[in-house]
Amino acid sequence: MSHPKTYSAYAFTEKGGTLQKLIIDWQDPKDGEIVVKVLACGVCGSDEFVETGALGMQYPHVPGHEIVGEIVAVPPNEKNYKVGQRVGGAWHGQHCFSCTPCRSGDFTLCEHTEANGIHRDGGYAEYATLRSEAVVNVPTDIDPAEAAPLLCAGVTVFNALRNMSYVPGDLVAIQGIGGLGHLAIRFARKMGLRPVAISTSADKKDVASRLGAVAYLDSSKLDIGKALTEMGGAKIIVVTANNPDVLNNFIEGLSIGGTLLILSFPPTTPINLVPLIFKRASLRGWPAGDPKACEDTIAFAQSAGIRSLVTTFPLDKAQEAYEFRSKARFRAVIVPNA
Repeated sequence: MSHPKTYSAYAFTEKGGTLQKLIIDWQDPKDGEIVVKVLACGVCGSDEFVETGALGMQYPHVPGHEIVGEIVAVPPNEKNYKVGQRVGGAWHGQHCFSCTPCRSGDFTLCEHTEANGIHRDGGYAEYATLRSEAVVNVPTDIDPAEAAPLLCAGVTVFNALRNMSYVPGDLVAIQGIGGLGHLAIRFARKMGLRPVAISTSADKKDVASRLGAVAYLDSSKLDIGKALTEMGGAKIIVVTANNPDVLNNFIEGLSIGGTLLILSFPPTTPINLVPLIFKRASLRGWPAGDPKACEDTIAFAQSAGIRSLVTTFPLDKAQEAYEFRSKARFRAVIVPNA
């Protein structure tokens, strides 16, 4: 497929800076790579790692790991993908096939994994280069802007929930009604759980109900642990927002054998573990997911009629989209080639 000699991208060029437009020279894909024309790229909270240099970032660097695109170039020996296919690039951007987790098929935990948009340039651009082993197959009958958030926010909550212990009808509390939280409520409801939304914004009560929550708890006004206990206790409490101060109180709201599930990146905080003993409860984390998990997420969302709620921005408004990430209802998505 034809391509330009150069293309536009938006990158952080220094730690703590703002996104700057770059003109990047075209490079043909090497063995094990494909190049896609970016149709949509979600703006994730963890894109801040690029701005802050939290992972030893080298600049300039293009963020974005919720990428949906159309393949425009493959190397001569590529056997699995061809020009014209609709694919995606998620947080999981590479695996080695040879470490112990990879040999067990657990590619998400590869000891040499790299993240799209973090360790390699991402999707705030007209074109992006992806590792072929980490490519996600994306159906053409889903809006790319709605599919993009499923490749990080969506797969994180879906893959975590389906790997927890529960039975239909169990109460699941979801803290934070943002990019992850709004999808967690919808997935939980379709999985047969009873989702309770937890937030600090009174104006989110009605939207939580429309998303499928059976109840709404305002953590700025209520003792969440007590409130959940009065409801019978939560089998799972899903933490999607970065607020470490509430974790101890949440543990009090778990049911017997419940799980406090950490999906965000909270700063280090002391946690009182004693209640876990008396509740036979557990504290777990869960990473996003490999390409197959992303494809499972999209398939479940389509079959269950679940749509990501997004606000789209053109590429030249990338900084505006990035600044909007915490205010979006519920995901800002950059559409470079609209």
